[in-house]
Formats: sequence, C-alpha cells, structure tokens
Amino acid sequence: MRRKKRNSPELPPEGLSRRDFLKGASMAVSTGLLAAPQAGAAAPEPSPGVLGPGAVPITLQINGKAHSLKVEPRVTLLDALRNQLDLTGAKKVCDRGVCGACTVILDGRPVYACNVLAIEAEGHRLETIEGLATTGEIHPVTAAFVEHDAQQCGFCTPGFVVACKAFLDKHPDPTREDVERGLGGNLCRCGTYAGIREAVLDAAKTLKGGRANG
Repeated sequence: MRRKKRNSPELPPEGLSRRDFLKGASMAVSTGLLAAPQAGAAAPEPSPGVLGPGAVPITLQINGKAHSLKVEPRVTLLDALRNQLDLTGAKKVCDRGVCGACTVILDGRPVYACNVLAIEAEGHRLETIEGLATTGEIHPVTAAFVEHDAQQCGFCTPGFVVACKAFLDKHPDPTREDVERGLGGNLCRCGTYAGIREAVLDAAKTLKGGRANG
C-alpha cells in the first residue's frame, strides 16, 4: 500500500474532511475573500475617457431650408438626419453603402447618406424624401410607385423614390434598359423590381406632361 505524503496538495489539513475543505474554499471564492487586494497594493488607474474632437457647429441646407446643429466629425449624414433633425425618411438598413435605402440627393446627384459625413455635406444642397411633397401634392414618382404596387415592406422605398427622382432629373426620357442601369445602386429584398421599372417609366411620362398615372 502506497503511503501518501502529508504535504501532498490533494490532502486537506488535519482534522478537516475533504468535503468541508471544498465547501470552505467555494465560500471564500463566492464572498471575494480570496480576491481581496494585498496590503499596500497600488489602486488601479482610472480608465481614460473618450478621446477625440468634440462636436462642432454646422449648417445643412436641406429641402430649401437651413438647419443648424452640432455634430462630432465622425457622425454620418444619415445619423445627423435621423437622430438630430428627425428626418427619418432615409432608412438605416445596411449602413455600409450597399443597399441604397438611405439615398439622398446632394447637389443633384444621388448619394448614400451613410457614406457621407455630416460635416462634408455643409455648403451643399440636399434633398430628402421629405422634400418631394413640399407643395402638399404627392410627387409623380411617389404616385407611380403606389399605382404600380412598387413597394412591399417599405424599407427600400424612400431610397428608391429619391434615386428615381434624381435619375429622371438627368434622364427625362429613359428606356427600360436605362432604368435598369440607372437604378442598379438600390436593392429591394422583396423583389419588386418589375413594379419599380414600370413606375419609373410611368413617372417619366407624367413629368413630361404625358398621360396621368393610371
């Protein structure tokens, strides 16, 4: 029979059963006794706060109106529109410049608002989906989307409408192939592309003074 050494780490102290020893050790851990700092130990240094440039004042020209706000240089135009100006028509979906749901018009061209910093947009002319019905009448592109059932869940719809408006401003008499190429930067997860194409072609006729929708 092998003799166990008294100083073996597997043996509890004399007069104390193994079960009692384990109970005491677990209680010490749970109450934090084993984690108590040693006397004279240096206190942990406080973590530094967030470092970087603070908010700066800017003025954005949106839908014909000036909007003054303060933003940190890292804030995107999309976040500034939604979180500070309550212009929530531009949707935050991919936030990676892929889906087109946040499309706005900057100086006449469609851009992804999630890819533009708010401070970069200062001094430029911006149009959002909210600015397409300032006269109280529905915009022909929006009306065509309704007529041709070119929307389902609605997340992509504002970006598509804005992109279509910008496209028709530059291409007032497009072919079907022109529409497919011109709107390639916007994605619809519901797959309503057929309705969207028909809506754009119909809106083009309306904007030129052709037949009314329907």
